Amino acid sequence: MNRATDYASVMARKTEIMKASVGIDYADFESGSIAFDYEAMMRETGYNLDEVRAIQSAVGVGDTHILEMKNLTKLARKLAAPGKGARIFIKDEAMNPSGSFKARRAAVSVYHAKKCGFKGVLTATSGNYGAAVASQAAMLGLKCIVVQEAYDSRGIGQPEIIEKARKCEALGAEVVQVSVGPELFYKFLLLLEETGYFNASLYTPFGIAGVETLGYEIAAQFREKIGRDPDVVVCTNAGGGNVTGTARGLRKAKSSAQVVGASVDLSGLHMASDRDFNRKSFTTGHTGFGVPFGVNPDRSDVPRSAARPLRYLERYVTMGQGCVFYITEALASLEGLEKGPAGNTSLAAAFVLAQEMDEDQVIVVQETEYTGAGKHLQPQLSFARHNGVEVKYGDPADETPGKNIILPKDPSFVKIKDIDLDNMRRSLVQNDLKDLKARSGADAEPTEDDILYMAEETNTDGDFVRRTLAELK
Repeated sequence: MNRATDYASVMARKTEIMKASVGIDYADFESGSIAFDYEAMMRETGYNLDEVRAIQSAVGVGDTHILEMKNLTKLARKLAAPGKGARIFIKDEAMNPSGSFKARRAAVSVYHAKKCGFKGVLTATSGNYGAAVASQAAMLGLKCIVVQEAYDSRGIGQPEIIEKARKCEALGAEVVQVSVGPELFYKFLLLLEETGYFNASLYTPFGIAGVETLGYEIAAQFREKIGRDPDVVVCTNAGGGNVTGTARGLRKAKSSAQVVGASVDLSGLHMASDRDFNRKSFTTGHTGFGVPFGVNPDRSDVPRSAARPLRYLERYVTMGQGCVFYITEALASLEGLEKGPAGNTSLAAAFVLAQEMDEDQVIVVQETEYTGAGKHLQPQLSFARHNGVEVKYGDPADETPGKNIILPKDPSFVKIKDIDLDNMRRSLVQNDLKDLKARSGADAEPTEDDILYMAEETNTDGDFVRRTLAELK
C-alpha cells in the first residue's frame, strides 16, 4: 500500500513507525498523566548487566584502559592552593573498535537488531555514534544507514562532521546528509518506514544499557588500581545518555563517586538555526543539547528517552570553546595523547575541578574519543575564522559564542561555570505541567504519583516538586 510521504503525513505516523522499528510499545509504561514507569522501560531490553558485558566483549567493546594524567595533575597542583590538586585519570574509550564510548551503545542495539531478524540498522547522528553503529553492523553482517545533519543552506559542512561522515562510509554505512532544520527527523522516519530497518537510536533502553558497563568498569578498575572508588567522575553532557548510562553503572557497582556533567558553553546560539550552525566549533557536548535535553528529555527520536540526566547529575559545569581547545593541545604536548574534542570537554572541567579537591583525591574523565583530520583543533579554528569568528588569546570569560573564541593566555585562565541545577529542575517540572495541560486540559493537575515521578526525574523530593508547582501557579 502506497502511503503519503509528505512531512505532515509522515510525522503523523511517527508513533506507529517507532513501535515497528524499535519493538517496544512505549504505551505499556504510560500512566495517562505525567508519570511513566522508567525502570520498567529500562528492563524492556531483556538483558542484564552481565549479558550486556558479554555482548560487548564478543565484539571487542569495553574493558578499556585507565590512564593517569601525571603531567596535567602536576600543572593543576601548581595552580591550586597548598594541599589541593586531585590526581587526574582518563578512561580511554578511544580503544573501542569505532574509537569512542558510543561503541558500547551500538553493540547492544545492533546485537538486538540481529537477534530480532532485522536486515539493517538506521540511526540519526552527527557522526561518532553513526561510526559505532556502522562498525557493529559490519561485524554482524547487517546493512547500515546513517542520517546526518551536515550542512547549512549554502551546502557548507563543519570539518568535524565531514570527518565523521568519511569514517561512517569507511565502515560500510550509507550516509544520507541533510541540511540543518526539521528535515532530519522527517527523513529519518521516512527511511525507517521504507527500509523496515531497526531504529538504533541513541535514546532507546538498549543504548543506555550499553553505557552502564562503562560506569561499572570505572568502579571495578579503580577498586583494583587504588583500592577504592574515584571521588568524582566527569561526563561530557549532550543528549544525556553518557551521564545516564555511566551513573546507572556506577550505582549498580554501589560506587560512592560524585557524577559531574560538563558541556561547552554555546549560550546564544540556536542549534536549529541556519546562521548559527557553522558559527560553533563543537558538534556535541555543548549546552545547545545539554540544557534542552536535560529539562525536556523526550525531544529525541523515540517516544520516551532512556537518557534522563537530571536523575543523576550532582553538578553541572560549562566552559568556553577556547578552554577546551587549550586543554586538547595541553593533553597532546604534556601527556603525548591526541584525543578528539568531546572527551576533552570533560577533561577541561576535570583540570579545574582537580584544583578544588585535595591531593589525595581522584577525579576521572570517563571517556575519550578518536581524533582525525577534521577533529583536530586547527581545522576547527580555521573554519571558525572563515565564518567570521575571531580567534585570539586572552581571558575566556570574555568569550561570546558565535562571535569569538578566546584561548586562555595561560593555564590559570582555564575556568568553569556552574549551571544552576535547581533552575533546570524547576524547568523540567514546568515542562511536564505544560504537557499535562496541553493533553488533558487547562484544569488538569498532577497526581501524587506524578509528584513522586517528578521527584525522581529531578533527583529531589516531593517537597521540592510541590514548592515548584506552587511557584508556577
